[in-house]
Amino acid sequence: RYYQAILKKEFAEVADCLADNVCLISPLAQIEGKEAVLAAAKGLSTILLDIHFRAQFSGDQQIMFAYDFIFAEPIGLLRSAVLMKFVDQKIAHIELFYDSKPFTEKKSEIFK
Repeated sequence: RYYQAILKKEFAEVADCLADNVCLISPLAQIEGKEAVLAAAKGLSTILLDIHFRAQFSGDQQIMFAYDFIFAEPIGLLRSAVLMKFVDQKIAHIELFYDSKPFTEKKSEIFK
C-alpha cells in the first residue's frame, strides 16, 4: 500500500501508512519522523517510474521485499530490498538496501 501510494502520488495515503516516529535508513541518508519520511517519499516519486516486486517475506511484525525500482536513464533498473517493521499496523522502521552509486546525482531531489 505504501509503495503503490508513492507511485500514484497519493501522499495522504503514504502518510497514513507511517507511524509518527518512523525511521528511514538508506545508503544515502538516515531520517526520522513522519514529515521527513513523507518529504523523502515525495522526492522519490518525482523520479520513480515503477516498482517490480520479486519476493516478499513476513513475520513478527516485519516484512521484507526484494524488488526492482525502475527509473529513467541514467539510473534505469535498481535492484533493491527493504526491511519494514510495524507498530500498531503503521510503518515504524524502513531500512533500504541498494547500490547508491547511481543515486548520487539525485540525492538532493529525494532528500531535500
